[in-house]
Amino acid sequence: MNISRLRYDSRFLPFADAASADLPLARLLRLSLFQVSVGIALALLNGTLNRVMIVELNVPAWLVATMIGLPLLFAPLRAFLGFHSDQHRSVLGWRRVPYIWFGTLLQYGGLAVMPFALLVLSGEGRGPAEVGQVGAAVAFLLVGAGLHSTQTAGLALATDLAPAETRPRVVALMYVMLLLGMVGSSMAFGWLLSGEFSPLRLIQTIQGAAVVTFMLNVIALWKQEPRDLTRLQQPATRSKFGAAWRNFTAPPSTRRLLAALGFGTAAFSMQDVLLEPYGGQILHMPVGATSQLTAFSAVGALVAFGLAARSLRRGAEPLRVAAVGALVGVLAFAAVVFAEPMGSALLFRIGAVLIGFGGGLFSVGTLLAAMALQKADNGLALGAWGAVQATAAGLSIALGGVVCNVIGELAVHGQMGSALASPATGYLFVYHFEIALLFAALVAVGPLTRRRSQRHTDEVGEQRLGLAELPG
Repeated sequence: MNISRLRYDSRFLPFADAASADLPLARLLRLSLFQVSVGIALALLNGTLNRVMIVELNVPAWLVATMIGLPLLFAPLRAFLGFHSDQHRSVLGWRRVPYIWFGTLLQYGGLAVMPFALLVLSGEGRGPAEVGQVGAAVAFLLVGAGLHSTQTAGLALATDLAPAETRPRVVALMYVMLLLGMVGSSMAFGWLLSGEFSPLRLIQTIQGAAVVTFMLNVIALWKQEPRDLTRLQQPATRSKFGAAWRNFTAPPSTRRLLAALGFGTAAFSMQDVLLEPYGGQILHMPVGATSQLTAFSAVGALVAFGLAARSLRRGAEPLRVAAVGALVGVLAFAAVVFAEPMGSALLFRIGAVLIGFGGGLFSVGTLLAAMALQKADNGLALGAWGAVQATAAGLSIALGGVVCNVIGELAVHGQMGSALASPATGYLFVYHFEIALLFAALVAVGPLTRRRSQRHTDEVGEQRLGLAELPG
């Protein structure tokens, strides 16, 4: 047996097909650490602190929702940040590094002051609660601005360094690392905060996350972007973001793609905070059973990725894959809806798997289509994709919770008729609305699949999807 071949054969390395001679696997994996740091921040904001603030610190739920939603304010600015990183003229010859570096400092600063602000906010610390509210708001805003800046410029740097034929796989690998960062840090935070809660442990955990974030990003950035001092000798560009954005969105196909991305992302995200309560309150599933739903969705996404990889290797058009994902999503939410009148927990679990499966197909297809929007300065294209995706996901999650509560209260009090006087009405309204959003995504993406199918046949070699293309 040839031992050296066994050690280095790319068939045994899941992400080897994303590497290249210019961007070896070790360097690529090191660069992807910035996505791990972003995953740490997202897991802390959207998961751990959500519970800690409400349960241990007794902060009102409306205030918690407001604080966690503050980082969303910076999501629409990702296209702006990407554009300016394209045009940046650093005296050191960098254009992406300054945005990643200052994004890192913002993340670090926000996480460093956050635990103290939360303690004052809850009454555990010294000072009026109003000071804690202001401090917590500033901390959440700093973290939000930092993670959006770091992720946008980091993804643009990854696509700058990667050859054109591996860029889709490289960017997708970055989103795999984001997912791993979120899952791993969630488990770590749960372990660190297990047992009896104390303010000191909260401070140590959050500030530890700040230090880890800083270290990961420094390691990720070290000697990655080549210095190009010739940029300083070139005349400064006079293009403005507004003009660049109008040129970028001028083609109807670009607007349609972004609209489809927004509709589809909103459809697959709106149920994020509703699936487990629906299973527990309506289908009377135990806590352990509802906790498995996230794993079911993840398994569905992995299966979808495998099938998408096979289809794209055989020449499938990415937006057709996205359209199939939207259709699967319609079936998934239909299964969730019918689980209530049938009282079937099994049908509900199948729906959860199909939600992950459809969302995986949709994400893969739209990711590859977005990669082809702009060939040169890709910061604007990736920023636009990230801005639409993050904004649509955040707003839809918030809207889903509000609509479910409002419709549910009206139904329970009999204001929608006796036939709908059930606590399930609010959930079912949201699931039907998600189906409508998926049909809107199909309407937006339909003409693009016809228009691009022939061109994709000629360019399939550049768009192949390997094992590394599972988006976050």
